[in-house]
Amino acid sequence: MLLIPFVFTAWAGASIATSAVITVALSTLVPLLVLAAGFEATFALYTNVERIGRYLQVFHERDTAVDWEHVSMEFGRRFSDGGPDPLFARLFMTAVSVNFLPVTLGGTTVEIGVLAVLHFVFIFRMRRAQTAARRQRAIDLERFQTLANAPTTSGSARDSSTVL
Repeated sequence: MLLIPFVFTAWAGASIATSAVITVALSTLVPLLVLAAGFEATFALYTNVERIGRYLQVFHERDTAVDWEHVSMEFGRRFSDGGPDPLFARLFMTAVSVNFLPVTLGGTTVEIGVLAVLHFVFIFRMRRAQTAARRQRAIDLERFQTLANAPTTSGSARDSSTVL
């Protein structure tokens, strides 16, 4: 996954560039935006990969066989106590903390307060995304099963695929 190294390289570059040009604590806003955009891209990528997995599970796996998507989902249910962080949220939270350090070293009280709120808003967003990611698999599976069990209408994707 090349997205994460790219995001952190861009963040480091933005941090160095803004601190060289802007000497006030507000210079941490641009690197914070780079981190936020990178996290959102990571979250979107993860969400869509999971959604594709549920689609394959519902529409393309045989009902009689236990295929890799069923095994993967069952493994996640039974052994959910650890493993890697697919959103890299811990890494992003560490970067947000490091990003806030220049504010504490040279900011006024108002700047520290405003920038602390902005940094905490981003951390809150990451926590919400982690919660949503934990629930997404089951929700998407239920939605795709509902679509699979729904009566087909003329012109739908499932109906037109039989023509090919």
